[in-house]
Amino acid sequence: MRYTVFLFLPLLMVFSGCEKDDICSDTTSTTPRLVIEFYDVTNLTQTKNVSNLVLKTNGVSETILFNAVSKIYVPFDTTTDTVQFQLIQNGGDTDTTNDNIDNITMNYTRTTQYVSRACGYKLNFVLNPTNGFSFSDATPNDGLWIQTMGISETTITNENEVHVKLYY
Repeated sequence: MRYTVFLFLPLLMVFSGCEKDDICSDTTSTTPRLVIEFYDVTNLTQTKNVSNLVLKTNGVSETILFNAVSKIYVPFDTTTDTVQFQLIQNGGDTDTTNDNIDNITMNYTRTTQYVSRACGYKLNFVLNPTNGFSFSDATPNDGLWIQTMGISETTITNENEVHVKLYY
């Protein structure tokens, strides 16, 4: 009996020193992306799908193609308070002569939020209410394809709501 207690006691001490593994779940909210939704300029409440739309973020060589969607997700630059990107209408087809490129600049401030020990911190963003965005035509001779835009949510903490509405 005494021998069993001496074996059991060290085993108990070994297992009581173990910690639960901290793993950041895939469902945990991390640094959000900018959610942009497209609307019909002739009916401001009606969403409108985009086709052959290419997103090109400044400083990134890869592009993202969107087809038959009314909502896109744009990553923020986590090292600065500005992100610049191009939305290229008809950029996904092989005919480059019909590409219409609009430049968009988003201005924001970054705030950090502690998530958990396993996940660490995430960044949230607050769009500048007076100078939150600007858009211009990359090639002035073809005109803007985006007619107007508006910020619908200035504080960006998740991807569950639309942050910017573009009308074309």
